[in-house]
Amino acid sequence: MTPEALSALSARFGEQLSTAPAVLDAHGRDESGLEHTRPHAVLFALSENDVVDALRLSAAHAFPVIPYAAGSSLEGQLIPVRGGLSLDLSRMNAVLDVQPGSFQATVQPGVTYPELNRRLRPHGLFFPVDPGAEASLGGMASTNASGTGAVRYGTMRDQVLQLRVVLPGGRVIQAGSRARKTSAGYDLRHLFIGAEGTLGVITELTVKLWPLPSHLVALRCPFETVEAAAACAVAVMTAALQPERLELLDAEGLRAVNRFEGTAYPEQPTLWIELASASAAGLDETLALCRELCLDAGALEVAAARSPAERAELWQARHHAYYALKALYPGHSSLSTDLCVPLHHLPQIIAFARAAIDEAGLQASLLGHVGDGNFHVLFHAEPDDTATWNRIQAVYDTMTALALALGGTCSGEHGVGLHKRRFLPLEHGDALDVMRGLKALLDPDGLLNPGKILPD
Repeated sequence: MTPEALSALSARFGEQLSTAPAVLDAHGRDESGLEHTRPHAVLFALSENDVVDALRLSAAHAFPVIPYAAGSSLEGQLIPVRGGLSLDLSRMNAVLDVQPGSFQATVQPGVTYPELNRRLRPHGLFFPVDPGAEASLGGMASTNASGTGAVRYGTMRDQVLQLRVVLPGGRVIQAGSRARKTSAGYDLRHLFIGAEGTLGVITELTVKLWPLPSHLVALRCPFETVEAAAACAVAVMTAALQPERLELLDAEGLRAVNRFEGTAYPEQPTLWIELASASAAGLDETLALCRELCLDAGALEVAAARSPAERAELWQARHHAYYALKALYPGHSSLSTDLCVPLHHLPQIIAFARAAIDEAGLQASLLGHVGDGNFHVLFHAEPDDTATWNRIQAVYDTMTALALALGGTCSGEHGVGLHKRRFLPLEHGDALDVMRGLKALLDPDGLLNPGKILPD
C-alpha cells in the first residue's frame, strides 16, 4: 500500500482506520495459526457505505482488500498475503429485521450465529448452522460453513435467501430474494456463498429460520473402533431416523475433552446423536429404534440426555473438541483436514485414514459431522519438526486423493483459502478455467482477497 493510498484512507475514515501493531498482528492470522502476515492497515467498517468507499479507494490506488470478521477460519482465508487493507466487518453486527411469520431474519455480516439465536429464542425459532466457533454470518456464508446441524438442515448455502454484496470498485448488487423459492434468472446468490471474499464483500444477509424442536434427546454411544462408529452412523442415516445432529469423536479426542472439561467419558470412539420429535411418544419410539440399531452395530452403551442442561453438557464436549485437542499439546502447531465423501464410503475412508496415520507414526485425532460424510483429522507437531510435517502432508495428500477418487471433495465446510488450492485442479478439472473467468470478470485487477482458492 502506497503512502498516498494510506493517506486517502485516513482522510476518509479517520479513527476507524488503524495501523497499530497489535491490531495489524490480530488481523494477520486465523485460527489455524499456520501463517502470519500483517496487513498494511485495518479498517473497522460501520456501514455499507464504508465498504463501498473502501473498495472504490482500493480500485483507485490498486491495493488489496481482505474481508475479515470473527477471525475463526481455518484455511488461511484471512491472511493478507500481499498486505493491503484488512476490512473488518465485525462492528456491522445489527440484527436488522426478524419476520417470525415468514421464518426469516435479515442481519449485517458481523452478527454471530449464537447472538442471532439469543435474539430468536423468544420467538420459538432458531438458526441451525453452528460451526462451533463464535463465527459471524458473513464469514459463514463466505466459506459455506455448516457444522453439527447440517445433517438435518443443510449448510449456509441452504439457509441464505438474499444477499447484498459490494463488488470490486464499489458497485452494490442484491442477489436472491426474500421468497422461499425463485426461478428468475441466474443464481448469483450461490456464486458469492463459498467464494471466501474473492468476488465481493457481503454486507447484508437474509436467512431462513426454523422452529425450535419440541422434544429432544441426545445420545452418547461409545464403540470399540472408529470404523464401527462410522458404520453405525451410516446405519442411522439409512434407517431414516432424521437425526438433528450426528457426530463422531475418536478415543484421542475423548482423552483431550476429559482433560479440558474435567469430564470422565469413556475414552472410546464415540457417536453423539440428537433426535427430535413433535411429541414425547414419537420421541420415545424413535429413541427405542435408534438404541436398538446402535447396540446391534456394536455400541458399548447408549447413554441418553433429556434435560436441556444434560444435553448442553454432552454437546459441549463435541463443540470444544478442537480446542481441547490443541490444549493437549501446547506449543504444537496444528493442521485440521476437512474431507467429505458420499455417505456409504465413510467407513472405508475413516479406516484408511486411521491406518495411514498409524503407519506414519503420527499422533492425530479423527472427528466430524459423519451424518453427512464430513470428517476431520487434527494433525499436530512442533512447528520446526520438518520430518513430522512432511509425513503429515504425505498422509493428508493420500487421504485427499482417496476422497476425490470416491466422488468426494477436499473441503466439506472449511473452504479452500491458502491451504487447499493445490487440490482444486484434481477436484474440478476444466471447470477451474470457468472459475478463473468469473474471478477475472468480477475482479479483473485481482484486488479482492488475492491468493485464495484459485491455484497460481
